[in-house]
Amino acid sequence: MAWLDKLPWSTLVVAALLLGLAPFAPEPHLLAKLRLLMAGELVKPIDVFDLLMHGAPALLLGLKFVRMRQVKNG
Repeated sequence: MAWLDKLPWSTLVVAALLLGLAPFAPEPHLLAKLRLLMAGELVKPIDVFDLLMHGAPALLLGLKFVRMRQVKNG
């Protein structure tokens, strides 16, 4: 997990915001793909790829936060 510790917070926050909200209009891809996932309609490989691509920075940001809390408390 040392590679995660080396990633700067600012880079992850910017990437999570830009990729999570892109395209900004009419609706962010991440939101649209999450709606498809909740409806059970996320079946096309391109949609799964979109979800992974747009959600990866947010996932890494969450993992870094959890890792920081574990290191701080443990």
